[in-house]
Amino acid sequence: MIKTKERPSVGLDFHEKPSKAKTTESVVLWFFRLSTYFILLCASVIFLTIIFKGSQTVFQSEFPFVNTEFLTEAPQTLHVFEYDGQKYELSDSNFRAFEAEQGVDISSTTYAYSGGGIWPCIVGTVLLVLGSMSIALTLGVLSAIFLSEYSKPGKTLNIIRLSILNLAGVPSVVFGIFGLGFFVLAGPVFSFSDFEGAAFQFWPLPVYFGFAGWNVSLLAGCFTLAFMVLPIVISASEESLRAIPQGLREASLALGASKWTAIRTNVLPYAMPGILTSSIIGVARVAGETAPIMFTAAYAMRDQLPWEGLEKWSDFFFQGVMALPYHIYVVSAKIPQNEYTERMQYGTAFVFLFIVAGIALASILLRIRMRKKYRW
Repeated sequence: MIKTKERPSVGLDFHEKPSKAKTTESVVLWFFRLSTYFILLCASVIFLTIIFKGSQTVFQSEFPFVNTEFLTEAPQTLHVFEYDGQKYELSDSNFRAFEAEQGVDISSTTYAYSGGGIWPCIVGTVLLVLGSMSIALTLGVLSAIFLSEYSKPGKTLNIIRLSILNLAGVPSVVFGIFGLGFFVLAGPVFSFSDFEGAAFQFWPLPVYFGFAGWNVSLLAGCFTLAFMVLPIVISASEESLRAIPQGLREASLALGASKWTAIRTNVLPYAMPGILTSSIIGVARVAGETAPIMFTAAYAMRDQLPWEGLEKWSDFFFQGVMALPYHIYVVSAKIPQNEYTERMQYGTAFVFLFIVAGIALASILLRIRMRKKYRW
């Protein structure tokens, strides 16, 4: 039997010794982690403040537990006064009715835009968002289909894509000035009767055309906001289309389908979830912009809703509207601040966040449904 010499056991330490590179990596990791936590904390404080203070304006402790006046009436002047030893806070219309009921003239302290509600602002915001996103998605998807499916690679295509990316970074106030000049002051107008500024008549039809402008209107605001968000929609839609495997196109073409049929049936449906993602981003940007709306669509105060007082149905698109972002700007920056304007500010911001979240949630649910339906 051959005896082997036993080697003494040596304790092996597998723990890696700290080095300068590992220490630096750990420090950088914690820096990024703490930065993320700090951003989340700031965002949480902002949203929780809006929710806490805004809910005090929107909700109430008595039945029906919702401030219906705030959600269903137009902005008004708030009258604060004392009568028979009791303090009252009434909007202008309720104050006039109270005076008529009591039969006396009452002296009060008034606060502009601090009474009534924000119903016209809600209507205007929803119309602007839906209108602009409809235009942006239509033009954006068509442009993305051309760029990804029909255009030939080359310098021209690269320049177009670079221009689209540059437009995505243009400040919103620039788009507002563009909309003011291109749509409000010089928008194309068609008419069946002669009007001042008509450029020519479509012969032999009695239709006149000219650049008379759309004035401050819902249509001008929708087109301006659509052009502002169009670069985002085009870029996201093109990436979604290019992500679809080439085999789906080739299989359809091999069966005798035309190129457009292959795109419409085998490419576009599977790219819709990504396209809807761009719509979510677009809604978030469109709804929160103030400068383009201020230049092209919004009034600080408008008594009638867009569908009221129309002589003909087409006037609906050429009516100015009120909007929540512009209302917040007016109440926050254009009038003296006090406890009553603060309630209006936070209440408007609370409703605004709820509307944007609702529209974005609808897009997300539609995207999830389409992802389940179209799998590849």
